[in-house]
Amino acid sequence: MLAHQDETRAAYDGVVELYASMFANRMETQPFARNMIGTFAELVRGTGNPRAADVGCGPGHLTAMLHDLGLDAFGIDLSPAMVDHARRAHPTLRFNEARMEALPIEDGALGGVLAHYSMIHTPPGELPALLAEQARVLAPGGLLLASFFATDEPEPVRFDHKVTPAYSWPVDRFAELLAGAGLVPFARLIHDPASERGFLDAHLLARLRQAVPDN
Repeated sequence: MLAHQDETRAAYDGVVELYASMFANRMETQPFARNMIGTFAELVRGTGNPRAADVGCGPGHLTAMLHDLGLDAFGIDLSPAMVDHARRAHPTLRFNEARMEALPIEDGALGGVLAHYSMIHTPPGELPALLAEQARVLAPGGLLLASFFATDEPEPVRFDHKVTPAYSWPVDRFAELLAGAGLVPFARLIHDPASERGFLDAHLLARLRQAVPDN
């Protein structure tokens, strides 16, 4: 696991400026993703807990978007170079370097977690642990928005991402993993690809189950 993450971190450290320039205004041309993030922010505000983590925040453009949408948003990324860029680009916001399977957040602290294509490099066998960690930091009723590349194949498909190898997922399989982590998927949006890779783009909204009161 550590070797895989070290490779991913080094790959993103090496493309910070190019990546940031490519994605700074990306939401302007992605209406589906933009509106799903807007819906996510509205629902998080509705929980009464506006604290939200942008997990795998990269250069911080979506952390800033969440802040503009009324959330107390902060960013977390594996890449120290990405975190440094995000801090310089958005000096009023908070960004920390951390691994996704060990988030520096207390249990049940957040109203929302955004994982915007940030789990695509995770090997399939490691994904349940990442989802469990995101569930851990959510308060009961908190929201997770997970975006990823989708495939019609029955199993995840490994492909050569431009930065480092990645995986596309059958949407139903991904939803099952969310459920296994204690998250209830309640909305999904699947649309034609926004890139030349040809994979569908998928966005799943899930809510952490409410605690069952003791009798």
